[in-house]
Amino acid sequence: MRDRLLDAVERVLVRDGVESVRLDAVAREAGVSKGGLLHHFPSKQDLVRGVVERLADRFEAALPEPGAPPGAFTLAWLRASIPAESPTGDRSGADQVPLALLAAAGGPDVLAALRARYAHWQLRLADDGLEPAVADLVRMAVDGWWAARLLDLGVPHDDAHTRLRALLVELIRTRGGAE
Repeated sequence: MRDRLLDAVERVLVRDGVESVRLDAVAREAGVSKGGLLHHFPSKQDLVRGVVERLADRFEAALPEPGAPPGAFTLAWLRASIPAESPTGDRSGADQVPLALLAAAGGPDVLAALRARYAHWQLRLADDGLEPAVADLVRMAVDGWWAARLLDLGVPHDDAHTRLRALLVELIRTRGGAE
């Protein structure tokens, strides 16, 4: 039931925006009573925290364990963040969920939890066996790509998207990264 409710939050968020994530809207989207929702998530903040944690867990599952070859974590970070193909206008996928915006809407505790995860990932990037500036550049490119998509600011499409991603992969591989 928890996943069903969290799926409903993601659908409402992607379709209607963060301001539409309300308990009654999520319950309706999930096809449950508000009481049923409150049984699993006693507050909107708990619901938002659940979505943020689940999305961070999904992201982390795509990353290699410590001890992977040099560059493997940075390459996996890139691949898990920027799709190989240029995204279309379809906003139905979970990768469209603006995680940082949702975390901010969840309040300082939820945002702090996301920041803690991000700090851990940043340490892993810095300790990935690449030149530190390369790992930072990849992280900042990923952050910029997401910010551009979130705010619809000059998002690279089609060939520009593909070339940008390929350039980042090449940078990782030529600076001691994994295949």
